[in-house]
Amino acid sequence: MDGPRSAPRRKPVTTDEPHPVRVLLVEDHDMVAEALQQALDRADGITVVGRARSRAEALADVREHQPDVVLLDRRLSDGDALGAIADLAAGGARVLVLTGEATPAIAAQVAKAGGAGLLFKSSQLGVLESAVRDVAAGGVVFEPELLPGVFDQLTGRGPAVGRGLTARERETLDLLGEGATTDEISLRLGVSRNTTRNHVQRVLEKLGARSKLEAVAVARREGLIS
Repeated sequence: MDGPRSAPRRKPVTTDEPHPVRVLLVEDHDMVAEALQQALDRADGITVVGRARSRAEALADVREHQPDVVLLDRRLSDGDALGAIADLAAGGARVLVLTGEATPAIAAQVAKAGGAGLLFKSSQLGVLESAVRDVAAGGVVFEPELLPGVFDQLTGRGPAVGRGLTARERETLDLLGEGATTDEISLRLGVSRNTTRNHVQRVLEKLGARSKLEAVAVARREGLIS
């Protein structure tokens, strides 16, 4: 009579499935965030682990969720998100900025701050998905039309808007960005009204603007003020 048979030994279960790319969405417009999350969740090998609406929430969520990639909208309710890139990257995440518009100067700021790339919100979903994977793998992805200007900015070969502004002119520009009048700027800087007008005029000339409003618009587009 045969003795009891031992149960067949099971082979360990193995899988070649790669670890999904964990993405934290930082976007303060709910409809945009929802559309992005649905698109990314449908993409193979990508999962959205959290959504934040502000810089402060993003920093907290990076610590909590430990994402591979932070998909970061530039304009948030608590300010220009470019200022948060270094802190987000310090948490171990790769930061990919998503914005409605940008210039080579803005893209260069992203690179200098430790960001891994910048894409326009108008980019096709397939481009965004590929960029997320590339960035997670250690790559750098910038809009092709911005790349030549980014290289020029980083190497100092290209003109930088606002590079020639003096410290006092930058203070004047900051106050213009806050909506201060000429009299208010004079008071806060402790200079005469005539001196303030001279500062404002030089700011306009160096930014290539014809009015205070245009100067502020140029400065914000170029990332000189938030």
